[in-house]
Amino acid sequence: MPGRLRAINPLQSPARPYIALGLEGSANKLGAGIIRHGVDGSSTILSNVRHTYITPPGEGFQPRDTSLHHREWVLQVINESLLNACVSILDVDCICYTKGPGMGAPLQSVALVARTLSLLFNKPLVGVNHCIGHIEMGREVTGAKNPVVLYVSGGNTQVIAYSRQCYRIFGETLDIAVGNCLDRFARVINLSNDPSPGYNIEQEAKKGTRLLPLPYTTKGMDVSLSGILTSIEAYTHDKRFRSGGNLIDFEDSDIITPADLCFSLQETVFAMLVEITERAMAHIGSKEVLIVGGVGCNERLQEMMGVMAKERNGQIFATDERFCIDNGIMIAQAGLLSFRMGQLTVVSKSTCTQRFRTDQVHVAWRS
Repeated sequence: MPGRLRAINPLQSPARPYIALGLEGSANKLGAGIIRHGVDGSSTILSNVRHTYITPPGEGFQPRDTSLHHREWVLQVINESLLNACVSILDVDCICYTKGPGMGAPLQSVALVARTLSLLFNKPLVGVNHCIGHIEMGREVTGAKNPVVLYVSGGNTQVIAYSRQCYRIFGETLDIAVGNCLDRFARVINLSNDPSPGYNIEQEAKKGTRLLPLPYTTKGMDVSLSGILTSIEAYTHDKRFRSGGNLIDFEDSDIITPADLCFSLQETVFAMLVEITERAMAHIGSKEVLIVGGVGCNERLQEMMGVMAKERNGQIFATDERFCIDNGIMIAQAGLLSFRMGQLTVVSKSTCTQRFRTDQVHVAWRS
């Protein structure tokens, strides 16, 4: 019986170093990053600058206001990124920008800047799928080879695995994303948006001592989160709820605090995510799981996923907030991989789309 042929890597080592500038602005994070691919196949992060649009407690970020923030800060962020990388815009081989998915107005603001730089300095333009950027940056930083990917952010919740030059979606949210669920509840209990609502929920959850019953809605490989959000909000109208977490008298021990609600929400939602990720690992026989996206830097989620992976004799890969939270370097990484495979975006087609699924991208750089 003939031996199995080894797949040939379509991404060949470059004849010279390549440098890419990546611009990200799909939501309230504005980022610019510069990466270099060396002739030995290595990748070097030269700079990774980010500025966040933060709203007052209890408020979300609107597309128009977020777009204005990006327009105000984009030149400063790009200049700082170039300065930190010790390169000139003339040294850059391609300009990469987030094509989608994301919020329309912020996406357009950053795409306009990328298009302008491309025309001014005669640099090739590369439109990048935001989700692919997260995955490729996660693989590069952690060294994961072929993991099941849990992509969790404010706008996306997907379980993904690679096959035949495509990142295929095994399961996803049927309604709202996990990050959106956490952010909306943070507004209900008036948590600060600085540095992010999800981070503050994580810190508040560490003080929680009571696990309250919530809907556990996994549906095959998919999850539903809108009902959980409705249920957790209902607890804030319960007569036992104390917004300050204080007892009215010594006999009043049956209370519900914001910390208890944050703890219960995290434990329930994260358990659902671990379950569907484990199903995907079992289905494809993988021993690796990679967590990417803004919610991916939550230490409790990483801990729960790590327990599951260990029980399966597997391994978990995750990054810190530099790469989990939306950033420009992930767009530069995915864009430069596309550029090296000849996948360029002509200016006349350098549009944005709010809906751009992960499995719509041809991953030409993987075998």
